[in-house]
Amino acid sequence: MNAECTKRGTRNAERGTARSEVGPLVPRPDFRVPRSIIDSHVHFWDPGVLHYPWLAGAPSLDRAFLPADYAAATGRIPIDRIVFVEANCRPREARREVEFVERLAQAEPRVAGIVAFVDLTQGLGGQGSGVGHTLDALSRSPRVKGIRQNIQGQPAGFCRQRSFVEGVREVGRRGLVFDVCATHDQLPEVMDLVRDCPGTRFVLDHCGKPAIRQRALEPWSRNIAGLAAHENVWCKLSGLLTEASEAWCPEDLVPYAARVVECFGRERVLYGSDWPVLTLAGDYGRWYGFTQQFTRGWSATDRGRFYGDTAARVYGL
Repeated sequence: MNAECTKRGTRNAERGTARSEVGPLVPRPDFRVPRSIIDSHVHFWDPGVLHYPWLAGAPSLDRAFLPADYAAATGRIPIDRIVFVEANCRPREARREVEFVERLAQAEPRVAGIVAFVDLTQGLGGQGSGVGHTLDALSRSPRVKGIRQNIQGQPAGFCRQRSFVEGVREVGRRGLVFDVCATHDQLPEVMDLVRDCPGTRFVLDHCGKPAIRQRALEPWSRNIAGLAAHENVWCKLSGLLTEASEAWCPEDLVPYAARVVECFGRERVLYGSDWPVLTLAGDYGRWYGFTQQFTRGWSATDRGRFYGDTAARVYGL
């Protein structure tokens, strides 16, 4: 822990706000380290196989990250199953990405689910074309459990256009989950999308990417409450490291993690790592350690839900 983290932690402790928010120092009598974990947000990629234009802006990530690298990063952490989430390759290579991950899964059977990319704005089309045809083809893969098309990085109104809304409805009609990757300023439009798609299950990635660097809670906090009011929305506790500064402290993350749990309840929050993107701000062990401390005061049942049971239910693993 760097000096600034230490100073901030000391100041928070003096105000009585640090450790009490993370969880008690003494765990509950029924505290158990989870025996098996589902990591609901993992990426694999290989720039030698597919093209990922965004990696040009992240040199430390511009190499292959494969299951062997994940195994090395997680060490003895008991990861039982993995949900792979599309890694933003070129859209025309999306089907090849699914095939790539299915090949990886032959050697790494912990890959239990795939959240695949689909361009939902392509329209419904006719027989043998359009988003419905694409979703039907993907649904034939037993590992494909969900769909994602990033809202992050898109102009205002992107997820409100009719073709996108209809595409998300088609995702729900096929029993698939829609993963939402959006930034804090886009959440009002996401709330409208959720309202218009009551038959689709949504999983919000990375807590809706709050402005942790600016230590801004509002309006993110209010919008999180609005999303949580819809019972067909779940939230991944993931991605917070890369929304914080490189010199992040646990105290920086706690208000955001606590608010998500307050709004969604312990029954609708999932553990995810966002590996290897999290390596931009830390290592796997530090993120896992944060979640262990944060949930230390929870019952064994609630921790079991968080670390695996909820993900298994939502994604149908």
